[in-house]
Amino acid sequence: MGYPGKNTKQYSSPKRRFEKSRIESERVLAITYGLRNKREIWRATEVLRKHRSGAREVLAMTSSIGEAPKTIARRDELVGTLQRYGLLGPDAAMDNILSLKVEDILERRLQTIVYRKGLARSPKQARQLITHGHIAINGQRVSVPSYMVSIAEEAGIMYYATSSLGDEANGERQRIMNQRA
Repeated sequence: MGYPGKNTKQYSSPKRRFEKSRIESERVLAITYGLRNKREIWRATEVLRKHRSGAREVLAMTSSIGEAPKTIARRDELVGTLQRYGLLGPDAAMDNILSLKVEDILERRLQTIVYRKGLARSPKQARQLITHGHIAINGQRVSVPSYMVSIAEEAGIMYYATSSLGDEANGERQRIMNQRA
């Protein structure tokens, strides 16, 4: 365990900083998902990288030692985690983990789900509503746009009870509803 006051990087920057195709694809992702900067994409890439490496480890353990209890437990843990977040279906295999994309991770962020549910007019506005404390999950205020929403929590996303947007007569809420209609 490290020093608690010293935060560590949760992402790794790309090896080729000025690769045109990567920069263009990151720009499209940043616009589509309303991300603040490229580090958010790199963080999602790092999460995906960890899941993929875990899947490769399990596949390697399966091929070398077979279906040992430790291998089965690790596989079930990995698949269960990804199923809980809605990244894999109920009958998913280990190969499905290797085929996940960064977009799949970005789709499970609170910011994206708030926008997709129609609680905001744009991904940028969804981010602003979250950081200003207008969004709650199951009645609990959440102010982190990058929060990974599980399938169980998705139905509980709504405006915070004491928020000004909690009132249906609010002007901004009316504009949001009119745009969706």
